[in-house]
Amino acid sequence: MNIRLIHSLVKATFHFLFVVCVVFFYSCKQTATEKLVDHIKISDQTYLAVTEIADSLDVPWDMQYNPVTNSIFFTQIKGEIAELDLATNQVKSLYKVPNVYHQRTLGLLGMAIHPDFRTKPYLYICYTTKEQDSLFSELTRLELKEGKVISSKLLLKIDGGTGHNGSRLSFDSNRILYWATGDIHSLTHAQDSTTLNGKILRINEDGSIPKDNPIKGSYVYAWGFRNMQGMTFTANGNLLTSEHGDAIEDEVNWIRPLHNYGWIQIEGYHDTPEEIAIASKSPRTEPIRSWTPVIAPAALKYYSFTQIPEWTNSLLLGTLKDQSLRILKLNNGQNKIQKEDVFLKDKYGRIRAITVDNKGNIYIATSNRDWKPQTKFPLETDDRILKLSRIDYIPKEFISKEAELTDQKKDAKVLYQSYCASCHKEDGKGTTGSFPSLINSSVVSDDKRFISTMLSGITPSSENEKQVYDLPMPSFSFLTDNEITDIANYIRTKLSNNKLTIDTKVVNDLRNQKY
Repeated sequence: MNIRLIHSLVKATFHFLFVVCVVFFYSCKQTATEKLVDHIKISDQTYLAVTEIADSLDVPWDMQYNPVTNSIFFTQIKGEIAELDLATNQVKSLYKVPNVYHQRTLGLLGMAIHPDFRTKPYLYICYTTKEQDSLFSELTRLELKEGKVISSKLLLKIDGGTGHNGSRLSFDSNRILYWATGDIHSLTHAQDSTTLNGKILRINEDGSIPKDNPIKGSYVYAWGFRNMQGMTFTANGNLLTSEHGDAIEDEVNWIRPLHNYGWIQIEGYHDTPEEIAIASKSPRTEPIRSWTPVIAPAALKYYSFTQIPEWTNSLLLGTLKDQSLRILKLNNGQNKIQKEDVFLKDKYGRIRAITVDNKGNIYIATSNRDWKPQTKFPLETDDRILKLSRIDYIPKEFISKEAELTDQKKDAKVLYQSYCASCHKEDGKGTTGSFPSLINSSVVSDDKRFISTMLSGITPSSENEKQVYDLPMPSFSFLTDNEITDIANYIRTKLSNNKLTIDTKVVNDLRNQKY
C-alpha cells in the first residue's frame, strides 16, 4: 500500500478517535453536573428541559442570580450561604452565618444581592436569632471580596416569633431595599403601623430610613400582612407579594405605600358582611388573587424574558402545600392576573425558591427536607436545584400543564386532602411535636369535642393527647355543615379506628351552640 496513503489513513483515524474522546469527555462531564430529569410542554412551539444541577442540599430557602459572577447565591435554613457556579455547576460553601437559631420555619431565610454588585459587593440576609427566651429577626449586610465574606454589618433587628417571620428581601430600581416581615402570630402587630411586624419595610442600603418614606422617621411602607413568603418587582416597578392565609385565602398582593391589606381583621377578598363593614369604615386593599383551599404560595419571581414567550410578563410562583409551579399571566399594567396555569404538580415536591438568569433560564429549589415533608418526599437526591431551559427539539415524553380546575362537588377524601392533609398527612399520622396524629385520638372519638375543634380551632400550646403542640389549628367554620361532617366521617372511618359516623345535625347544633 502506498506509504502516503497509509499515513493519511492513520492521521484520519487518530483525528476521529480524538474527536470521539472529546465528545465522550464532555458528554460525561455534562451528565455528571447537569442531569436531564424531565421535559415540559408549554405549547406546540415551546418545550423545556428540566435538568438537575445541584442535589443533596440542606433546605435551600432563597436563591438569587448574580450576573456579575454568573452564579446563584442561596441560603440554607440552618445558617449556611452557598454559591452555585453556573459555568461548572459546582457548589461551594460561602459563609456560615453566626448565631442563627433554627427550629422548624426559623433560621436563615431571605436574601438580596445589591444591584451594583460590581462596585458594591454586598449580600443582604435576614435570619432568626435567640437571646435567652426572646426571638428576633435580624437584617444583616455582608461584604464579599474574592469569593469570601470579609465583613458583616447588622442593619436592623426586630421581634421574632416561633413562626410567621416572613421574610423576603428585594431591591427596587432606586437601590432601596424592601423587607417583607411576618406577624409572628401576634393578634395586633399587623394592624399596628407603629410596629415592624406584619409589614413591608422600606430601607436604605446602609440600613437607615429613607427620607421619602411614606411615614416620616419610620421604616413602615405598608401593613396588614400575616406571613409573606414571596416578593418581586415587575418591569414597570410594581411590587407584588405572595402570602400564606390561615385555613383559607392565600394571597398575591400589589403593594402600595400606606395601604392596609386587612389581616387580621380581613382575610383575602372582602366577601363577608363583617369584612365589607370593616372596609367601609377604614380602607383595606384586596388581593389581586386569592386561593381557597390554600396552596401555601412561596417564591415569587417576575419573568420578562422571551425565551419562554408564553410566560413573558408573568409571575412564577412556587408553592409548598400544592407542590407546584404556577404561572400567573399579568395584564399590561402588571397589576392584575389574567390567567393561571399549573405545572409540575406533585412532581418535585415543595418549591421554596425561584430565580432567573440573564438568558431567561429558570431555576427552582425544592424544600423537601424541611420540617414538613409531604407524602413521597423527600427523594434520595433532595433537596435540589433544577434548571428549566428551552430546547429546540420535540421530546417523545413530556409533562403538560394541569387540567383546568372545576367547581365540581368534592368528595370527602378530596376535602380532607384540601384542608387537612398538609398538616395531619394523608394517612392521618401527623407530625410529631407539631401536628397531632388522628389515629386513636381521644379528640376524634369524642363527637362534640371533635366537631367543636374543627369549628373553633386550637390555640398554640393546647394540650392534645398528652403532647403539647405549639402550633395553632385554624377554625374551619367557613366550611358548610355537610363538608365538616364529610371530613369528620372520613377521618373516623378511613383513617382512625373509630368507625361510628357523626350526623350533620351535631355540626349544625354546635355551630349554633344548641348544646
